Amino acid sequence: MLPFFEEVSADLEAVEIELGKVLISEDAIINQTATHLLRAGGKRLRPAFALLSAKVYTDDVSPVWPLAVALELIHMATLVHDDVVDQADARRGKPTVRALWGNKVSTHTGDYVLAKALIQVSGYEDPLISRVLSRTCVRMCEGEIIQMHGIYEANLRNYLHRIRCKTACLIEASCKLGAVAGGAPDSIHYPLGRFGHYLGMAFQVTDDILDMVADELRLGKRVGGDLRQGIVTIPVIYALHQDGAAAARLSQIVENRSKTEDEVGEAIELTRELGGINYGRHMAGAYLEKAIQELKRLPDVPARDSLRQIAEFIQVRSY
Repeated sequence: MLPFFEEVSADLEAVEIELGKVLISEDAIINQTATHLLRAGGKRLRPAFALLSAKVYTDDVSPVWPLAVALELIHMATLVHDDVVDQADARRGKPTVRALWGNKVSTHTGDYVLAKALIQVSGYEDPLISRVLSRTCVRMCEGEIIQMHGIYEANLRNYLHRIRCKTACLIEASCKLGAVAGGAPDSIHYPLGRFGHYLGMAFQVTDDILDMVADELRLGKRVGGDLRQGIVTIPVIYALHQDGAAAARLSQIVENRSKTEDEVGEAIELTRELGGINYGRHMAGAYLEKAIQELKRLPDVPARDSLRQIAEFIQVRSY
């Protein structure tokens, strides 16, 4: 467990237990795939964001547990579906559901997990929770479609819209709704939602950088995955907009739909030489600074410090 989650460690354990219970099915195959998903691990960031956000306002965050479970289930479902779309055989260094059971079982497993998430939040009286979560799921789907249609497209505006939908909106919902489920007023849950938005943007930008420079063992997958799929992320977008032969060569590789592994490696090196990696880090840092500014609007409590530490971790993480 990451050190800044210690304040909600007991609550995260309760959420983990509940995840195991929620995913139980009468169908043996679903039980196998669900168990595989749970054992695949994960940082449980979204449940932790929800719990810590609630802790900003109240010490008793047990009412937030169902929401925390739902957030992790939604995240799990998107990963299962992503692996089908991307034809991925490994995630976090382990076989995907798709690799072990095929596309059909994997698709229905993702649907099953998402439906279980909806059940989890059905007991909340505040309609804001289901409304925000539903809109978040819609935006995440839109983000995936935008990405599919934007293959090989080096457009900064579309990139930012895509990562806002794909990643930032669920982290924003985690922070905002965690506070709402904990009974916090607008003056608490609004800045927490903004914090989550900026944090989510920084998280995805950092992810896109790591896809090019991370240690493959720590990352749990091969670097250059986005380049292989034709997904153009911020380091490459910046590099492509530079002048000279290096940028022209990078453009040639990016547009090639049948890149060799040597070309993927060359594209990564060209992106680095053209300043794309450093530009991406600068962008992530700018978003994180905005996130930290939102925290200053909150009460000075230990949970706020933990959220700040998470922001600092995202800036330096290597996996």
